Amino acid sequence: MPDVLLIVGMATAVLFLAVVLIEGAIRSGYNPVYHTGSELELGERGWIQRANFFVVGLGMFAFAAGINQALDTLIGVVLLAIFGFGLFIAGVFAPDPVRGYPPGAPIEPRAEPSWRARIHYVSGPVAFLAILGACLAVALQLDAFWQWYTLATAVAGLGMTLWTALAFQRDAANTGLVQRGLLFVYFTWIVLVGAHLLADRSL
Repeated sequence: MPDVLLIVGMATAVLFLAVVLIEGAIRSGYNPVYHTGSELELGERGWIQRANFFVVGLGMFAFAAGINQALDTLIGVVLLAIFGFGLFIAGVFAPDPVRGYPPGAPIEPRAEPSWRARIHYVSGPVAFLAILGACLAVALQLDAFWQWYTLATAVAGLGMTLWTALAFQRDAANTGLVQRGLLFVYFTWIVLVGAHLLADRSL
């Protein structure tokens, strides 16, 4: 059972990245270098990214359950579950149309974000702080290379989280690219650590 749970988490991590990259590349009026992944929830095809958030959120619950059975790290498991919950909530509450997307939306941010957008904007930082903490907790249960890789992921993830927040606040032209880097750092960790644990269990 732990193997299945880990595989589900790994698969949804890959799927999430694939959807963000593909949808970002084909959406009319959407600039993946500038716009964030969350803004894919807007427009006629917004349901795809909302579903993507729901699926990856559930996948992270499965991954947390798999980690719970593979490693002795209750704190890491709880933080991974919070990460999944944050992603799920991001799918329930979409951001406001802004930054010129969907086409016709104002370029300038709203003076007062809607209550739905406020929840969305809180869910992201909570989720990424949770997975940062999860990396630190899980690292204590890993050996050698995997421990150092997990710690490096936490450091890189913290740096990318802060960079993404500053880029979004300043409306930087590369906000979307920076955020995709953040997503890549953490979701790659989920896939690789999951594969490592599966390989260990097969020995």
